[in-house]
Formats: sequence, structure tokens, C-alpha cells
Amino acid sequence: MRIEVIRAWPRRFESVWVELPAGATVSQALDAAGWQGDAGSVACAVFGVRATGDTALHDGDRVELLRPLLADPKDARRRRAESTKTKPRP
Repeated sequence: MRIEVIRAWPRRFESVWVELPAGATVSQALDAAGWQGDAGSVACAVFGVRATGDTALHDGDRVELLRPLLADPKDARRRRAESTKTKPRP
């Protein structure tokens, strides 16, 4: 089965297609892509749904390496809301 493995950074990404036997796992896909020990990733997902190394894959799945958040989304939204309050409307 063919599996796509993706890792992304701001403004760029890297994608690799790997061939694996039926019943393969996320860990095996990362090994086949050569990204098992990627220091920049903190977790993985399959089509955006959090997965572990033991998660079984199906033909055509996309495994994504996840990076740590640079800012808390709630705090970022709060800061944006505060900045619009201080600006007068035209």
C-alpha cells in the first residue's frame, strides 16, 4: 500500500510516498521515510487525527509529523482582540 508522509515548517513542506505491506503502522511509515527520529516533531497524525506509532494505516493514508505550537492559540486570539479594541474605528 502507498502512504504519504509529510512534515511541514512555515512556508515550506516535505512529502515522501512510501510503499508498505498491508497492516503497516505509523512507526513503520516513519522508518521507511527515514524520519523516525525527527527532533523537530512532537507527535504524528493521520489526516489530522492524532495517532500513535502503533496506529494501523490503510492504502492512501497521509501521516503528518506535528511540530510544537509556537504560541498558545487562545492567547494569540486574545492579543488580536485587544489590539483591535485600542484602535479607533474610522
